[in-house]
Amino acid sequence: MPKQVDHVNRRRLIAEAVCRLTDERGLEGVTLRDVATRAQVSMGAVQRCFRTKEEMLVFALGHISERINERVKARTVRSPAQSAGTALGHAATEIALLREDHRAEARVWLAFVAQAAVSEPLAKPLKANYAALEETFARLISEAADGPAVPVDARREARALLALADGLTTHVLIGHLTPDEAQDVLHAHLENLWEGRVGGRNRKTRT
Repeated sequence: MPKQVDHVNRRRLIAEAVCRLTDERGLEGVTLRDVATRAQVSMGAVQRCFRTKEEMLVFALGHISERINERVKARTVRSPAQSAGTALGHAATEIALLREDHRAEARVWLAFVAQAAVSEPLAKPLKANYAALEETFARLISEAADGPAVPVDARREARALLALADGLTTHVLIGHLTPDEAQDVLHAHLENLWEGRVGGRNRKTRT
């Protein structure tokens, strides 16, 4: 009987190898041969899963995006004791990738973002990912600002918060800000968002 190959798990294994190599060398240092070696599979196995390097990178980007999005979803599942404002703070913190155990993931994410500037196949899933996150942020902002004294443009505020969280990733990675300083910036932005808008009902956004 021929051995059955689990192509789904093999593709994920290869994606993890891409991420590890990207963390060490950047995307320019990722080759099909090195990926095969790191994943401990043959070159033929890689080529059977992905026709081109670009196809492999697009899949790897989707793999890391899914991992981050799953964490965001987990943090936004609200218990009766958790306000929408608190859930929003948790979600923004996950997007910013500020924790030490997410530092490698942050380096890989920024490598893909930089490459997407010159690669439409990579830019397309990134734009879709940002659009989905924007929807999540806008929904939470709308819920938190229900009946505010001053109307909140949830879509605009969601875009601003997403851009801030994304930018903080870069500032921490290059050493301009410490993770704690970046967290303070994020908290201050959220507190300013609720100030005068939600009557202080949802100001507890710290994680």
